Amino acid sequence: MPRWPDNYKKKHPERDYKKEGEWQSKPEQVKARVARNKARREMEKEGRVHKGDGKEVDHKKFLGGKDGKVTKSTTDKSNLRVVSRETNRKKQPKRD
Repeated sequence: MPRWPDNYKKKHPERDYKKEGEWQSKPEQVKARVARNKARREMEKEGRVHKGDGKEVDHKKFLGGKDGKVTKSTTDKSNLRVVSRETNRKKQPKRD
């Protein structure tokens, strides 16, 4: 079963999917994704979030800046909190 409808790319021609894929596969981005997934798993073990509950693990302060570097302080439990998906998406900047 396809992830996106057949006409999705036709509706969004401004997105460069090849470029996005290359960026997501960079080692520093893979490391950042692994750290985010690990934070989510730890919250699941604590029972603070569950699959399908509409909650996301949010970083109170993202200390890595635009370069996307993940440091110990970014994934520290004191820097993580559980928020609704809606709240977390409002926090993020608008993308071009």
